[in-house]
Amino acid sequence: MVLTLYGMDASSPVRAVKMVINKLNIPDIEYIQINLLKGEHTYDSFLEMNPQHSIPTIKDGDFIIWDSHAITAYLVSTYGDDDSLNPTEPKQRAVIDQRLHFDSGVLFPALRQNVVPILFGGQNSFDQKSLDQLSSSYELADKFLTHTWLAGDNLTLADICCYATISSMNVLLPVDVEMYPNLADWLQRCSEQDFAVNANEKGLAIFRDIIYSKLA
Repeated sequence: MVLTLYGMDASSPVRAVKMVINKLNIPDIEYIQINLLKGEHTYDSFLEMNPQHSIPTIKDGDFIIWDSHAITAYLVSTYGDDDSLNPTEPKQRAVIDQRLHFDSGVLFPALRQNVVPILFGGQNSFDQKSLDQLSSSYELADKFLTHTWLAGDNLTLADICCYATISSMNVLLPVDVEMYPNLADWLQRCSEQDFAVNANEKGLAIFRDIIYSKLA
């Protein structure tokens, strides 16, 4: 049975899933490109599978699920050798869940607020108020980093998912090392991980090129 991932490399949620796949060494992945810029996510064939027309989406046999956080948790539970990326201990899991909600409720909306007008609205420069949302997000993330990783002393899904988003945000507004030293150190640590090198760098470069091509 082949696991199929539908996505676009420039998408940070897609890259989060690809990093987890790489980290777990899941073999035999079929990757089907869905180009949002060409509207391929609105094709009937895709809508039949995912009525929310969002990426990433995975198909594992007859099972279909979307949302990067749901997907990554499923992958760890199904394909992981242990639960180290998403521990079952209640307090550890609660912190990880909080960080993941921070990603979906704060980080990604701040990224989206800056990117959508550029990619789909014809805007050729960033709005300062939108950039300020990135700064506010950086400030919070920096405060969360009282340990080596976002949810404690060990790498978890919280780090991988938030790294995918923050690495994209960093393209729009570089993280200031002096203002956010914890975040800057964490960002560097994440970038050096094999899963980041193998499954984030290429897509991040594509994202950067797309954004810069739209700016005046």
